[in-house]
Amino acid sequence: MIRKLIGAASALLMMTAVSAAQDFPERELLGVVMWGAGGATDTVARAINPAAEEALGKPIVVLNKSGGAGAISTAYVNAAPSDGYTFLYGAENPQLHPVMGVSQLDYAHFYPVNILGRGVAVIVVPADSKYQSMQDLLEDIKANPGAVKMGSTGPGGLPSTIGALIKNSTDFEVTAIPFDGEGPGLTAMLGGEVDFMPAGISAAAEQIKAGKMRALTVVNAEPVDTLADVPPITDALPEMAKFLPWGPFYGVWVKRDVPEDVKAKLVEAFHTAAESEEFKTLMANKGNIIMDISGDEADEFLTKWQQVTAWALQDTGAAKVSPEELGIPRP
Repeated sequence: MIRKLIGAASALLMMTAVSAAQDFPERELLGVVMWGAGGATDTVARAINPAAEEALGKPIVVLNKSGGAGAISTAYVNAAPSDGYTFLYGAENPQLHPVMGVSQLDYAHFYPVNILGRGVAVIVVPADSKYQSMQDLLEDIKANPGAVKMGSTGPGGLPSTIGALIKNSTDFEVTAIPFDGEGPGLTAMLGGEVDFMPAGISAAAEQIKAGKMRALTVVNAEPVDTLADVPPITDALPEMAKFLPWGPFYGVWVKRDVPEDVKAKLVEAFHTAAESEEFKTLMANKGNIIMDISGDEADEFLTKWQQVTAWALQDTGAAKVSPEELGIPRP
């Protein structure tokens, strides 16, 4: 009799879970943004949110929960019930938390509902620079080790990471001059304090359009629409292909143990939202590339991105914990 009762109770719980998944969502959802209001991640989240609400048929409350380079919001979503009603609007940062000693919680603990898009970096010089191409710059660096000055934002920032990737592909002995962000670094470059600087397209686009600086290359395997006439870095450095695609990225994640039916509904909704014209326009205006990938394809991208970036940080001395200790293989 006891066995029958246990069996009946288990069957009832399974039926209830299936029913809940089929009816999902029955109420409003919570989208937790990793960074503060007005930042890049918040902008992407609020751009996709209306179309996702329409696809799901329920409102999505957006909550900005910054702190700990994304660790606070990641832990918050991880502590929520595994029902799909709480999800993360995140960026790339958790993939670096283990090597930076911030947290052991990276995206291996979450399911990628949709990696919506990624940013692309450029390598820029002042408009009057003697460097007319990326090849010119690389040849001068090789001929004069340490003499060429690169604008940076410090160890672990976008410029230093790109510098490490290039250094793993060719001779690249430069003197890195740190600044408090891409904006101040680019301003200093225009003032002659440094010779060149890697930066996000969104940070450099207006100055390029204004003719104050010139993009030598995009850090991508092919040209991008925003700067269609700028060659990809693989033209000058074919060896860079193994590290690409690379750049900051934005997406939606839930806990791994959320029911499969619920995951499927979220995947479908955010795929539909990513195809909206409003979202496509915003991403294009920001110089971002739409990815719109989920599941296994997204996991493969995340794994490669973590390998490439973690070892770049290790090579520049910025990593707090060796990727080797964490079982992250060198790409």
